[in-house]
Amino acid sequence: MEKEAGMIVIAGACLLVLFLVAVKNKAEFILNFCLRAVMGGIAICGVNMALKSMGITWEVGINPLSLLMSGTLGFNGVSLLYAVTAFHFL
Repeated sequence: MEKEAGMIVIAGACLLVLFLVAVKNKAEFILNFCLRAVMGGIAICGVNMALKSMGITWEVGINPLSLLMSGTLGFNGVSLLYAVTAFHFL
């Protein structure tokens, strides 16, 4: 009986460690995504203001899709949004 109880305790400890590692990785991923989305929104706002001061009317709106793009791809996503906007005006 003691052997079975020991195996259950060891299995439970292993499952607990696996659960904690999975939660840590997922939390890190979510935090990284949110940080990139916020920084992308700030970058879009700044680039829009800079373009407006130069008289260029290419503006990218800040909406859930643009934040999703910048959160997923980072700075490349913001660049892609402005490339699509520039292509639209051609």
